[in-house]
Amino acid sequence: MKPRASNRVSDNGALPREAATLYCGSVMHHRMKPREHRFSYAVFTVLIDLDRLDSAAGQSPVFSVNRFNLMSFHEKDHGPRDGTDLRRHVNDLLTNEGVETPNRVLLLAYPRLLGYGFNPLSVYYAYDRHDRLLALVYEVRNTFGGLHTYVAPVRPGQSSDAGIRQDQRKEFYVSPFISMDQHYHFRMLPPGETVRVRILEKDPSGPLLAATFSGGQVPMRTGSILKACLRVPFLTLKVIGAIHWEAFKIWRKRVPFHRKPVQTASDASTQRGGRDTVLVSND
Repeated sequence: MKPRASNRVSDNGALPREAATLYCGSVMHHRMKPREHRFSYAVFTVLIDLDRLDSAAGQSPVFSVNRFNLMSFHEKDHGPRDGTDLRRHVNDLLTNEGVETPNRVLLLAYPRLLGYGFNPLSVYYAYDRHDRLLALVYEVRNTFGGLHTYVAPVRPGQSSDAGIRQDQRKEFYVSPFISMDQHYHFRMLPPGETVRVRILEKDPSGPLLAATFSGGQVPMRTGSILKACLRVPFLTLKVIGAIHWEAFKIWRKRVPFHRKPVQTASDASTQRGGRDTVLVSND
């Protein structure tokens, strides 16, 4: 399913009311320097209501929550990754930033397929009782088990009909081909008929990398799940494979290598090991 052309919140329809929704679309990366490198892959994601996991599990016999199936969602893949209640986890993160307890929290992430899953970037959307977006939580993961969370309350001036615009200094080693001296600029179209995640990464001399995901809403039904799995077979293996394949091609272009900084004690709780990724690539 192709996303609608509009980039406006007012044209994007209402927030999905079902406990789980599919978004089918594509992910794109474009590196501008020191060597140009661009790619695009078809993917699909799941938007799941963290308060309604049981309802989500009942939407299709081929989709499960916290157990094996063709497609599944597992709480232990996110947050503390120990099976901790994710809703409570997000509440605690937001409380620490002075944000009120949300009425609804939706998580956009790749599902597991046949028990295997990997999420370079997962996004939590926290809403008040009027469906006003209070905050976003960006959860970045690496290929060797590291995970880092950026908590981003929606501040005055960040929200408009064009979506949510936020920025964040890079705090987590993301790629051996990108230095730590970077700043992320997020432009988000919250979930509706489409969802869009756009990240522009800049170093002191200007833009370095643009990464986007754009997907169209599809009902979470057995037929839709099977169609998505046939359209993008072995999605999660494709994601992890693409990370290494694109990294190899960047290495072949002789892009400079940046070693991982020395880990501090404060990093240890969120970062464990090697390379980190945003969306699908070690770019």
